[in-house]
Amino acid sequence: PFQSPIMTQTASLKSNKKIVVIGGGTGVFNLLSGLKDYFDKLSAIVTMADDGGSTGILREEFGILPPGDVRRALVALSRSDNKTMSELFNYRFKEGKGLAGHAFGNLMITALERITGSFEKAVDEAGRILSIQGEVIPVTTMPTHLVAELENGQIVRGETNIDIPRHDGKLKIKSIRLEPKATLNPRAGKAVAEADIVVIGPGDLYTSLLPNLLAEGMTDALKKTKAKVIYFVNAMTKYGETHGFTASKFVEVMEQHVGKSVVDYVAINTAKPSAARLKPYAQENSWFVEVDEENLDPKPVPLYADLIRSRGFIRHDPEKTATLLKLIS
Repeated sequence: PFQSPIMTQTASLKSNKKIVVIGGGTGVFNLLSGLKDYFDKLSAIVTMADDGGSTGILREEFGILPPGDVRRALVALSRSDNKTMSELFNYRFKEGKGLAGHAFGNLMITALERITGSFEKAVDEAGRILSIQGEVIPVTTMPTHLVAELENGQIVRGETNIDIPRHDGKLKIKSIRLEPKATLNPRAGKAVAEADIVVIGPGDLYTSLLPNLLAEGMTDALKKTKAKVIYFVNAMTKYGETHGFTASKFVEVMEQHVGKSVVDYVAINTAKPSAARLKPYAQENSWFVEVDEENLDPKPVPLYADLIRSRGFIRHDPEKTATLLKLIS
């Protein structure tokens, strides 16, 4: 029932439209890696709420802003023909006292922050080293953490504890906030104001996307921008965050945080993976996001299409998502 001509067209020359992508994690990495072949002017605004793994240790020991999502975005935007450089930034030590678990890129960004005296300058310098196309902007320059209140009143502190729940992951998140409150990085606000298209997602709703919108000033920036705003609904639910969510529920929660009439388009995947690909996800209580078209309003405009990879992990396909954005730009 969701036949769409969107994917039948191919990209030609690169567009000079200004594209701003808001998010974090692997979802934004996938999107950016496809967009750089289609668009010249790219800005990635990434969450500063991550506190797990290597990033969490560096935050604790050095008082640095979280480098993990920044590192992924930098690698995704790298134009360098030297694949070794990208592999180096993503290399994770498997042994060594104090080194095991750390990604080299996280350590380099930490060192650059010490050398330059600024996290933003460190990110820019890392971008030059990787020859990135565009810019990577921390959504805020203030240290902050994510706090969620569940429907039973339980408080969960820390992005990692929300992302990998120790509590009953079937419980819905009632509300989410940043502690302490954080204001929007002026560079991020400027990028949104000057954009032609603003892309929210794809990515984990409560731990990769909403932390960006919680920075004070971001929702105002999105309301004021003349850019087309498109939200990519997840292809799979996430235990502890979006358990049992349908496409319309994702849209509902997004609009609760960003406001009505802010998002112009909603990109919704309609290609259901095979049972074999879904099986390992089911073991983690992760399920295909059903497209409940009857519950979706005409606005924001739903864009129905096959948006996922044809094999492997069930993630948004960089080429398919980039093609969709090229067609609405």
